[in-house]
Amino acid sequence: MTGLSTTLNRGGRLVAVVAAIATVTGCGATADPTTGTVSRSAPATATATATAAPAPTEPGARASGSSTSEASAALAVFAELPIKGRAPKTGYDRELFGQAWSDDVGVAGGHNGCDTRNDILRRDLVDIEFKPGTRDCVVLSGTLHDAYTGATIPFTRGQDTSEAVQIDHVVALSDAWQKGAQQLDAQTRADFANDPRNLQAVDGPTNQRKGDGDAATWLPPNRAYRCTYVARQVQVKAAYGLWVTQAEHDAIVRVLTECGGVATEAVPTQAPEAGIPATTREPAPAVPQDGAPVYFENCAAARAAGAAPLYAGQPGYRPEMDGDRDGIACE
Repeated sequence: MTGLSTTLNRGGRLVAVVAAIATVTGCGATADPTTGTVSRSAPATATATATAAPAPTEPGARASGSSTSEASAALAVFAELPIKGRAPKTGYDRELFGQAWSDDVGVAGGHNGCDTRNDILRRDLVDIEFKPGTRDCVVLSGTLHDAYTGATIPFTRGQDTSEAVQIDHVVALSDAWQKGAQQLDAQTRADFANDPRNLQAVDGPTNQRKGDGDAATWLPPNRAYRCTYVARQVQVKAAYGLWVTQAEHDAIVRVLTECGGVATEAVPTQAPEAGIPATTREPAPAVPQDGAPVYFENCAAARAAGAAPLYAGQPGYRPEMDGDRDGIACE
C-alpha cells in the first residue's frame, strides 16, 4: 500500500502503520505517529518528558477541509484488516496482558521511572500538580477536557476521587483477546496494554459504561470525537495484527465515511488462526426499508430474518432481548 511504513519488533508484529492513519486520528490535525495523538502545547507545569508526548485531540474538535482524504486513507488501511468471527472469551484474564500500568511502554518510550497511568494523566490533563519528590511523575490534581463526553472534569488523586478520571483502553483488552491477542506473546500483549496509542484519560462513569464494547456496540457520546476514536482503533488493530467482526467493520466504515472518507473494498472473511476455534461470521444488521423501523417480536424472529445477533444501537435491538445486558441480543 502506498505510504505504508513498517517496523518489526522481536515478536514480528507491525508497530508502525501508515502515516496517514496517525494524521486522521485528529481528522485534520497533525498527529505523532508514535503515539497516535495530536500535538498541542504541554501544560506549563509539565516536565520535558511530558512535553515530548503530544496530547490527544481536543474534545469537540471537528473535521477540517482535508478530512475527506485523511478519512479515506484510514479506510484504506482499515480495508487490510481481516473480517472474522469473534473467538470465545474462554481463558481471558487481565494478567495475561502483563502488569497493570508498568513502566515498560509509555509516553516517553518506557523506563522513564513513571508508570503508564501517570504518563497518560500527565499527557491528557492540564493545570497539573505533581506529588513532591516524584520527579514530576505522580499526578495529584489537574483538569481533564474529556474527549468522550466534551465535559470538563476536575481530577484529584485519592481513594474516593481518583476514579472520576480513568484510563480507557481504546481497543478493550478482552475485545482484543477475542480478535487475535490470544496468539500474541506475553510481552507483546503487555506492550498492547500500555501502548499510549491505545490509552486515553476519560470520564470514569463513561468508561464504565463502555466496558469491553467495540465500535459496533459503543461509541463516544461526543459525536465530534467519533472519527478520531474509530481511527485510533484502526491504528491499534493494524499495529498488533488484530481483526474485526462484520458488525464492527460496518460501524467503523459508517463513522469514517461520515467524516468524508471514501470506503474501499474490505478484505474477505478468513478463517481464524490456528489454535482459536472457528466462529460464524456475524451477519450484517437489519436495515430499515423506506425509513420504517425494524422490529423483531423475539430472538426467534430475528434469527429467522438472518439478523441475529443484534447489537445495541443497531436496528432491531431491544434491551428486552438482551438477557445478560452485554449489548448483544440473540447471541
